[in-house]
Amino acid sequence: MIVAHERDVQGLKLEGDSLRNVSKKVLISPKEGWEGNVMRVFELGFDGYTPKHSHSWPHINYILKGKGILHLDGVDHEVEEGSYAYVPGNKIHQFLNRGTELFSMICIVPEEGDL
Repeated sequence: MIVAHERDVQGLKLEGDSLRNVSKKVLISPKEGWEGNVMRVFELGFDGYTPKHSHSWPHINYILKGKGILHLDGVDHEVEEGSYAYVPGNKIHQFLNRGTELFSMICIVPEEGDL
Protein backbone atom coordinates (compact mmCIF):
# COMPACT_ATOMS: atom_id res chain seq x y z
CA MET A 1 0.00 0.00 0.00
CA ILE A 2 1.18 3.52 -0.74
CA VAL A 3 -0.22 7.01 -0.44
CA ALA A 4 2.18 9.68 -1.64
CA HIS A 5 2.66 12.69 -3.91
CA GLU A 6 4.31 12.72 -7.32
CA ARG A 7 6.33 15.84 -6.46
CA ASP A 8 8.25 13.81 -3.87
CA VAL A 9 9.45 11.21 -6.40
CA GLN A 10 12.90 11.72 -7.88
CA GLY A 11 12.86 11.79 -11.69
CA LEU A 12 15.36 9.91 -13.80
CA LYS A 13 16.60 11.83 -16.85
CA LEU A 14 16.52 9.55 -19.89
CA GLU A 15 19.25 10.00 -22.46
CA GLY A 16 19.85 8.67 -25.95
CA ASP A 17 19.95 9.54 -29.62
CA SER A 18 16.22 8.89 -30.15
CA LEU A 19 14.80 11.05 -27.36
CA ARG A 20 15.17 14.57 -26.02
CA ASN A 21 14.35 16.35 -22.74
CA VAL A 22 12.58 13.36 -21.14
CA SER A 23 12.46 12.28 -17.51
CA LYS A 24 10.64 9.38 -15.87
CA LYS A 25 9.22 8.92 -12.37
CA VAL A 26 8.09 5.46 -11.26
CA LEU A 27 5.13 5.97 -8.91
CA ILE A 28 3.67 2.50 -8.37
CA SER A 29 5.23 -0.85 -9.25
CA PRO A 30 5.49 -4.36 -7.86
CA LYS A 31 7.81 -2.84 -5.23
CA GLU A 32 4.76 -0.98 -3.85
CA GLY A 33 2.52 -4.04 -4.24
CA TRP A 34 1.02 -3.68 -7.72
CA GLU A 35 2.08 -7.03 -9.12
CA GLY A 36 2.59 -7.16 -12.86
CA ASN A 37 2.09 -3.43 -13.60
CA VAL A 38 3.93 -0.12 -13.36
CA MET A 39 2.57 3.42 -13.28
CA ARG A 40 5.04 6.10 -14.32
CA VAL A 41 4.96 9.83 -15.01
CA PHE A 42 6.92 11.05 -18.01
CA GLU A 43 7.86 14.70 -18.34
CA LEU A 44 8.90 16.16 -21.69
CA GLY A 45 10.57 19.55 -21.57
CA PHE A 46 10.46 22.16 -24.31
CA ASP A 47 10.91 20.48 -27.72
CA GLY A 48 11.12 17.09 -25.98
CA TYR A 49 10.14 13.76 -27.49
CA THR A 50 10.17 10.06 -26.73
CA PRO A 51 11.63 7.52 -29.17
CA LYS A 52 9.50 6.45 -32.14
CA HIS A 53 9.23 2.75 -31.36
CA SER A 54 7.03 -0.31 -30.89
CA HIS A 55 6.98 -3.21 -28.45
CA SER A 56 4.79 -6.20 -27.66
CA TRP A 57 3.04 -4.76 -24.59
CA PRO A 58 0.22 -2.20 -24.56
CA HIS A 59 0.11 0.92 -22.43
CA ILE A 60 -2.38 3.45 -21.16
CA ASN A 61 -1.62 7.17 -21.13
CA TYR A 62 -3.29 10.14 -19.44
CA ILE A 63 -2.06 13.68 -20.14
CA LEU A 64 -1.56 15.66 -16.93
CA LYS A 65 -0.39 18.97 -18.38
CA GLY A 66 0.79 20.63 -21.53
CA LYS A 67 0.09 20.08 -25.22
CA GLY A 68 1.63 17.53 -27.50
CA ILE A 69 1.36 15.04 -30.30
CA LEU A 70 0.88 11.29 -30.00
CA HIS A 71 2.16 9.69 -33.19
CA LEU A 72 0.31 6.35 -33.28
CA ASP A 73 0.43 3.87 -36.13
CA GLY A 74 1.15 6.53 -38.76
CA VAL A 75 -1.32 9.16 -37.54
CA ASP A 76 -0.54 12.27 -35.47
CA HIS A 77 -3.09 13.01 -32.73
CA GLU A 78 -3.12 16.31 -30.83
CA VAL A 79 -3.30 15.70 -27.09
CA GLU A 80 -3.59 18.05 -24.12
CA GLU A 81 -4.37 18.06 -20.42
CA GLY A 82 -7.19 15.57 -19.88
CA SER A 83 -6.55 13.55 -23.06
CA TYR A 84 -6.04 9.82 -22.73
CA ALA A 85 -4.97 7.02 -25.04
CA TYR A 86 -4.68 3.26 -25.21
CA VAL A 87 -1.64 2.24 -27.24
CA PRO A 88 -1.91 -1.42 -28.31
CA GLY A 89 1.15 -3.62 -28.44
CA ASN A 90 3.19 -3.73 -31.67
CA LYS A 91 2.06 -0.27 -32.86
CA ILE A 92 4.66 2.39 -33.67
CA HIS A 93 4.20 5.35 -31.32
CA GLN A 94 5.91 8.49 -30.06
CA PHE A 95 5.04 11.45 -27.83
CA LEU A 96 6.22 14.98 -28.68
CA ASN A 97 5.92 18.18 -26.66
CA ARG A 98 4.46 20.82 -28.97
CA GLY A 99 3.90 23.54 -26.40
CA THR A 100 6.16 25.98 -24.61
CA GLU A 101 5.46 24.51 -21.17
CA LEU A 102 6.19 21.15 -19.60
CA PHE A 103 4.27 18.21 -21.10
CA SER A 104 3.61 15.44 -18.58
CA MET A 105 1.64 12.22 -18.69
CA ILE A 106 0.88 9.08 -16.76
CA CYS A 107 1.96 5.90 -18.53
CA ILE A 108 0.83 2.50 -17.24
CA VAL A 109 2.48 -0.63 -18.62
CA PRO A 110 2.89 -4.28 -17.69
CA GLU A 111 5.97 -4.86 -15.55
CA GLU A 112 8.07 -6.04 -18.50
CA GLY A 113 7.43 -2.68 -20.18
CA ASP A 114 9.24 -0.64 -17.55
CA LEU A 115 12.65 -0.60 -19.16
